[in-house]
Amino acid sequence: MTGSLDRVHAAVVLWSTPGRPFVLGICGAQGSGKSTLSLGLKTQLEAEGLKVALISLDDLYLAPEDRPTHVHPLFATRGVPGTHDIELGMQTFDSLLAGKPTALPRFDKASDRPFPIEDWPVVTSPDIILFEGWCVGANYQFDSELDTPVNALERKEDPDAIWRRHVNNQLAGPYHDLFARIDRLILLAAPGFEVVQAWRTQQEHDLSRMLENEGRTGKKVMSDAEIARFIQHYERLTRYILREMPVRADLTLHLDADRGLL
Repeated sequence: MTGSLDRVHAAVVLWSTPGRPFVLGICGAQGSGKSTLSLGLKTQLEAEGLKVALISLDDLYLAPEDRPTHVHPLFATRGVPGTHDIELGMQTFDSLLAGKPTALPRFDKASDRPFPIEDWPVVTSPDIILFEGWCVGANYQFDSELDTPVNALERKEDPDAIWRRHVNNQLAGPYHDLFARIDRLILLAAPGFEVVQAWRTQQEHDLSRMLENEGRTGKKVMSDAEIARFIQHYERLTRYILREMPVRADLTLHLDADRGLL
């Protein structure tokens, strides 16, 4: 990850403009290292005297009861466009860009609920805003591309394409408006979707160890079998991002299966 961090840091120094907040989008499949990269970049920039706000798309997840399960039951599972509080995201960005004291949303994946607002960190007038997430900056697909299922989940649980069409419509509408606040976009490109399950499984094992160390072993952690089903929710858009985004991202870092730079 050191090589990736050095390249991204150099790019931010080149791109950012003093006197106004600079918004960097960082996109990457689950487990690709975008959170580690973002935290490392934040540490470096702060050591240089810059004020940095770090926002994860994951921290904008809706609570389970607020997800659009009335549209389709698959929206009970967090992750895809349609399961985030985009209005909160836009309010957060607009407040940061206006230089106002802003509470940065935080979500607890172990309980599948947002942390209490009083626990959100407050930032005022950042120089750099880092916005990371698995589909940050993603485009919508053409409607005809949605007809054929990409996996068993779509084939068995979304045979009429209601779920995936709603996801796509969200990308074309509110998510597009949120992503428009990004100045530059970086993609951590996995070698293929096939490695994502291993990466995501490792993430869940790390979460389990963290919760055990914190004495929160009763919190929700997925089994390996649950992860295998879970990542099918992400497969369509992840494959599309890997195919479409490299030609328009401002910087694409191609990774190998060990998350090293190719």
